[in-house]
Formats: sequence, C-alpha cells, structure tokens
Amino acid sequence: MSQNIKELAGILVAIVLIADGLMHAYWATGRIWPAQDRLSLAQAVLNINKTRSFRPAVLVPLVCLLFCGALIVLARVHYLGMFGQLIPSSLLQLGTLAVTIGLLLRGLAGIVWALRLAASRSEMFYKLNLIVYTPICLVLFVAAAAAASF
Repeated sequence: MSQNIKELAGILVAIVLIADGLMHAYWATGRIWPAQDRLSLAQAVLNINKTRSFRPAVLVPLVCLLFCGALIVLARVHYLGMFGQLIPSSLLQLGTLAVTIGLLLRGLAGIVWALRLAASRSEMFYKLNLIVYTPICLVLFVAAAAAASF
C-alpha cells in the first residue's frame, strides 16, 4: 500500500472523528438537531430512552476523546508537522491502534444490532445503524488500520 493511500486513510479517519466530535459538541450545548426532541435524539443515536446521556458531563469527555483520536491519527500519518514529531512514534502507533480497535468494536456491535441479535428499542436507530453507523465504522476501521501501518 502506498504512502499516499495510508496518509489519505488517516486524513479520512481524522475528518470523520472531528465531524463526530463537532456534532457531539453541538449536542452538549443543548441543541437537538436533527431530531425533534431529546427523546428521539437519544433513541436514534444511542438506542436508549434516557435523555440524560446528552448532558455536557457525558458529551464533553467524548468530544475530547474524538478530537484527541483525530489528532493522534493525523500525527501518525505525519500530517501535523513539528507538533506530531514531538510525540514518540510508538505512542502514536499505540494511539492509532486504540482508535482502530474502537472502530472495529463499534462496527462489530453494529453488526450484532443489524442482525437483530441484540434488542433494538428504536426503529430509527436500527435503520441508521444499518445504513450509516456500522458501514462508516467498518470503513473507518480499515482506513485506521492502514494509517496504523504507516
């Protein structure tokens, strides 16, 4: 696999992690778009009926984790210049592998939900998981694995 493909794979992973982080940051402000209310947001995104999961105390750490994951992957593919060079390569490799494993686990969980091996309380979650969440996680898993081998 060429270095350019690995770099592009890392950039793709980082862009999606940043976009996901921005969406969660938006929800941390109390906004609910694209849902109509907090309950439908919780059902569509998390497959739960607990709206408390969308409070800042839960979302802000997740936003930080997503942004840190994006920065680690970008540094791993040498896209952060001098800043990325300050971090030992072994730590960048470990961090990128952690992102890769996280994406794989979410993708596998999505397959379990898609096959209806686990209960899905929300039909909207089932559809989004099948069409959006799981495919994106599996594609990003492959891309993160490529970036990890940089």
